[in-house]
Amino acid sequence: MPEFAYIAVDPKGKEKRGTVKATNDADARAGLEARKLYVVKVKPQAAAPVTDIAVGALTLTRGKRLSAKQLTLFTRQLATLSQVSPLEEALRTIARQSEQDHVRTIVGRVADGVVEGRRLGDALGREPRSFPPLYRAMVSAGESSGALPDLLERLAKLLERQSEMRGKLISALAYPVVLTVVAIFVVAALMIAVVPKVVEQFDDVGQQLPLLTRIIIGISTFLASYWWVLLLLIAALAAGGVYALKNQAFRLSFDRMLLRLPLIGRLTRDLHAARMARTLSTMIESSLPLVEGLKLTVGTIQNRALRRATEELVETVRGGGSLSGAMARSGIFPPLLVYLAASGESAGRLDTMLARAADYLEREFDNFTATALSLLEPAIIVVMGVVVATIVLAILLPILQLENLVGG
Repeated sequence: MPEFAYIAVDPKGKEKRGTVKATNDADARAGLEARKLYVVKVKPQAAAPVTDIAVGALTLTRGKRLSAKQLTLFTRQLATLSQVSPLEEALRTIARQSEQDHVRTIVGRVADGVVEGRRLGDALGREPRSFPPLYRAMVSAGESSGALPDLLERLAKLLERQSEMRGKLISALAYPVVLTVVAIFVVAALMIAVVPKVVEQFDDVGQQLPLLTRIIIGISTFLASYWWVLLLLIAALAAGGVYALKNQAFRLSFDRMLLRLPLIGRLTRDLHAARMARTLSTMIESSLPLVEGLKLTVGTIQNRALRRATEELVETVRGGGSLSGAMARSGIFPPLLVYLAASGESAGRLDTMLARAADYLEREFDNFTATALSLLEPAIIVVMGVVVATIVLAILLPILQLENLVGG
């Protein structure tokens, strides 16, 4: 279907420019007039020349999607611009100022959908990989209630808070992971490169070396000669683990085991509970049905045990049960979340109490990670120090006993 470029004036007297698809000039004018626009000019849109570079760029951008950071920035920009300019103009502005080609393409397609007369939620459906169902449902709820700018503001705050939590989690894990990797490489270098050269000095002694030295020499010899076997074993275990996790029953048992671990289990549970509470609070505040919100939340959960518990919440609430009662029966959700949800249901302020529960759980997460890291970091250093000290001691023992080794 051909495209027609138009210039029109809206009921507020603002000039609008864009393109619309229609079979002919008359249909294009009729479509614009149906949108209560006064048509100034309509003409066929000249087709842009298709070059090899353009085709290559389109191929490269078609498979990409908005990252979590880009989606958060897009939502914040749209929430701000939609308060002072028409929606299609705000989308065009965001597309023009973006530096990434794939972002311009994605936002441009959404803008085209809005210009064609689609609702924003439907236009976002053109890019389902960039805008998940939960996001589109919240936008559609805002459009239906006539409070889209307010909804976009709440959605932007929700995504920014989730991004902040992800950043805290990554920063909390980055230092221990880097420290552990460095420690492993240091010990491996000592065992493979340093120890063999040092112990060569004791080959001609003719006496039995201390037990600790013999153990370290054996480990060093194995690592120097069969390091590739160790790498193959690690790769095989990793491949086996990935294959096993594809089995739903095994994955469910594994995820339940993770939730029972002292540190990781609590961290996973609280992060999920905080995210679900804040998401549901925003959706309820946006007049989206609770059952619909819970159903859309299920798809965002990676832990199978938590996903099954959330699916049970959906069925219970759909059958007329209370959210807090279903949470309590699952035995997975934090007691504070259950209590505040029950208080919110009885007072008719479920969105407010869920938001407070999310605030508390996020503060608990911050305190918990800070405490855990304050203990984990020195523990890694101590373990590394003990290992290095053991290697050094194994080298020094024969030297200290050198007189006995030579029969003195």
